Amino acid sequence: MNRLKEKYINEIVPSLTKKYNYKTVMEVPKLEKIVINIGVGDATTNSKLLEAAVKELGLISGQKPVITKAKKSIAGFKLREGQSIGCKVTLREENMYNFMDKLLSIGLPRVRDFRGVSSKAFDGRGNYTLGIKEQLIFSEIEYDDVVKVRGMDIVFVTTAKSNEEAYDLLNELGVPFRK
Repeated sequence: MNRLKEKYINEIVPSLTKKYNYKTVMEVPKLEKIVINIGVGDATTNSKLLEAAVKELGLISGQKPVITKAKKSIAGFKLREGQSIGCKVTLREENMYNFMDKLLSIGLPRVRDFRGVSSKAFDGRGNYTLGIKEQLIFSEIEYDDVVKVRGMDIVFVTTAKSNEEAYDLLNELGVPFRK
């Protein structure tokens, strides 16, 4: 069993149950999934960039990414409906905890001038979005193989009913929020 999942079951569930007076274990918010998304705006002109992003996301997540397509045409961005514009991957269960462990213990400490992540990126429904400026913070990425440095969005989807509950859950899981 993963270290974070063990911590969740043995420490976080009792702590949150005590703080919010939950009646059953099923009420305690939990991490449902993590969605990692890379937008490749330049894929409209160069399809090699999208292939590179898909390969890198696969290395980082350990799972095959899905290519995302444009929902509607936008002339200003030279974008047509159905055109490939990025890739994403949804991690659940074991993969999710393994990725989160890797992000918190190896990835984030490698960010330049890192002082913690913003606590304002909650959506009101208990989900948290974290933006990363470059994929090089992950040890799986070889610096020499990088075609273009690009960022990614990492969304932590929880079952929490409010931002406060989600904040407490992620804080106890070890997400380094800015003080």
